[in-house]
Amino acid sequence: MASVSAHVAHAVSAHVDHVFGLMGNGNAAFLDALHDVPVAYTAVRHEQGAVVAADAYFRASGRLAVATATYGAGFTNTLTALAEAVQARVPLVLVVGDEPTSGPRPWGVDQVALASAVGARTYTVGRTDAAATTVIAIEHALAYRVPTVLAIPYDVGTRDAGDLPEVPSPVLPPAVTPAGPFGTQAVAGLARVLAEAERPFLLAGRGAWLAGAGRALGDLAEATGAITGSTALGRGVFPDARFDLGVTGGFGAEGAMTLVREADVAVVFGASLNQFTMRFGDLFAPGTRVVQVDVAPAATHPHVGGYVRGDAAVVARALVHELAALDATPSGWRYSIDLAPLRARDPGTGVVAADGRLDPRTVAARIGELLPDDRVVVSDGGHFIGWANMHWPVASPDRMLMVGTAFQSIGLGFPSVAGAAAAKPDATVVLTTGDGGGLMALADLETAVRAAGGRGVAVVWNDAAYGAEVHLYGLQGYAEPPMRIPEVDFAALGAAVGAEGVVVRELADLDRLGAWAAEPVDERRFLVLDCRISGSVIAPYQHEIIAVNTR
Repeated sequence: MASVSAHVAHAVSAHVDHVFGLMGNGNAAFLDALHDVPVAYTAVRHEQGAVVAADAYFRASGRLAVATATYGAGFTNTLTALAEAVQARVPLVLVVGDEPTSGPRPWGVDQVALASAVGARTYTVGRTDAAATTVIAIEHALAYRVPTVLAIPYDVGTRDAGDLPEVPSPVLPPAVTPAGPFGTQAVAGLARVLAEAERPFLLAGRGAWLAGAGRALGDLAEATGAITGSTALGRGVFPDARFDLGVTGGFGAEGAMTLVREADVAVVFGASLNQFTMRFGDLFAPGTRVVQVDVAPAATHPHVGGYVRGDAAVVARALVHELAALDATPSGWRYSIDLAPLRARDPGTGVVAADGRLDPRTVAARIGELLPDDRVVVSDGGHFIGWANMHWPVASPDRMLMVGTAFQSIGLGFPSVAGAAAAKPDATVVLTTGDGGGLMALADLETAVRAAGGRGVAVVWNDAAYGAEVHLYGLQGYAEPPMRIPEVDFAALGAAVGAEGVVVRELADLDRLGAWAAEPVDERRFLVLDCRISGSVIAPYQHEIIAVNTR
């Protein structure tokens, strides 16, 4: 005979290979049962970190992960990370304890309502349906690409639930296809538009990567002669880098973004077209015909003039077929322009900025030269996100994880390392974080060091401030003391939990990164680079935010 918690762990192990969590009395029986099933477990030091790590694990691997926390305060600690996963459309399952079936205790809260408030659905297990309900929660997370909460009432988890059952597979919907005459006409019409385009541009986002659309989009780019680009979370989708402008929007090179405005037709695959990708509405010229292909019910930006609902890979393949049937000739636009100079980045004004501290652009460029090529970059939120995005290219979308940007939060960086390290055990995991977000996530600095070990690097952009606030509200005349942070020694903090810490005050201090990368992995420790950068240098994307907020 097995307990309800054992049934949950048994069902989890049939479909998930990693659990991230923090033990409390509400999930103790579940964690105990995990020891008897073939699932890896990583302990975190703050409940928020469990959800963040599971989120990062999916983004880096494409595989579902489970987070677990206790009830009450343990559950409420997960809410910011849960909201981020909802808004980023990341499937995961959060297993939590919950109030007993007899009703709430004096310290209880309505966890179902709280989860619902951030967009997550809750499934509650019972004594006779624990395994089946677990599979339903997994199915919901995967089918709708959202986090799901699986609650185990406090007085149910240890009850006898009988023999462990066979665990069914989740039933998932097929890929969204442009169905019916309307869908067929939409694809055929878009093919004719592309066949007639003189300056076609194809833009792909994370949805295209999740759809496995890379090869089909490469064929479409070749068939149309299009120049290509990607969102920050879709970089590397197009297989032919010769004709790719890289990341669009505020993280894009200025010359490349100027060229995008010359496109007469732009087709967007699997991208939501958020304000950063769209440069707050200025990415495309007013005369550009913009068509979006996505699985959402309708277009997600007012500048979209045509919409095809469908899976990016399915629609791209259909377009290639239609273009062949039309005997369409590719545009020569991609061959008429030397794209390499347009992709060039601003190298900065020199090693030291006007305030005597390091220019972050110069530091970022040098770090990009020294980092191993196999890197996975995980990014916290904050002003500094421009530096890694602009200077540290990665091989594919599953190697640039920006956990926090969907919900506009900071402080999720250190636990992201644990998820990425578990998902890609042979890669170098590089965290980019600010001093403000780094302090907020400090509980899981130890988790990052333990999980990544000699494969991990944390780059802390230490400007002794909440930089985004200084550059936006400080320029508007707001009082700056609340925006400032006493300078913190992150190198010493890292050393306190087993990392090697290096304070970077001059460019030569980064030579340690090059030496570290050349050492055998098993001889290295997690490396914390505490980069003392200037607060006077504003990232290009932040200029766009400033302009919008000061009109």
